[in-house]
Amino acid sequence: MIDDSLKICTVCASNNNRSMESHKQLQDAGYNVKSFGTGSAVRLPGPSQDKPNVYEFGTPYEDIYNDLMNQSARKMYEANGLIHMLDRNRHVKRAPEKWHNNKYAGKFDLVITCEERCFDSVLEDLMYRTYSKNDDGDYDVKTLVHVINVDIKDDNENAIIGGKGILKLVNMIHEFRRKKIEDGGDPSEHILEDQMTKILTQWQTEHVHLPTLYSVTYY
Repeated sequence: MIDDSLKICTVCASNNNRSMESHKQLQDAGYNVKSFGTGSAVRLPGPSQDKPNVYEFGTPYEDIYNDLMNQSARKMYEANGLIHMLDRNRHVKRAPEKWHNNKYAGKFDLVITCEERCFDSVLEDLMYRTYSKNDDGDYDVKTLVHVINVDIKDDNENAIIGGKGILKLVNMIHEFRRKKIEDGGDPSEHILEDQMTKILTQWQTEHVHLPTLYSVTYY
């Protein structure tokens, strides 16, 4: 694990392609990372456009992998990269997880979504949690959460390109924190909104093909 690493999560619709590629790249680099989906179910390409493969969140990647391997459309799934994707996923974590069911929302420093509708869904959920009272009828102490959307096309090639872009961004954020700590800063101190904006602006000059949205919220 990278010293003083950020607590990060990546989010896409089904927690299978874009968020999982980014999850793997960040994990391989030593970061503390989780990943989630915001859809109502896990939807993957099926034998035809009007017949997707649909699974509940929590269905193990191993089970989805075996299901597709046993279908008559197996060769198509191998050709379009679906089998490779699931093979990767099952070696990263057990199963796709739904963002709205997770209990870690307030424990992340950085939430990176891969599509605007996922960005909107995460912000809406965090806002709902922010204004929910605890069992004592009080509002809990809030912590700052940076939410960044890196818009990535939902195919294997672009997921890899987007994952590399996200890794670069996280490396820049980590380097900012490292220098701040070396200068005597408190490692528990949050990166401020204007500081994150400057990092994003610098990153965007080298990643113009990955449009971004940015917001901060408290949870």
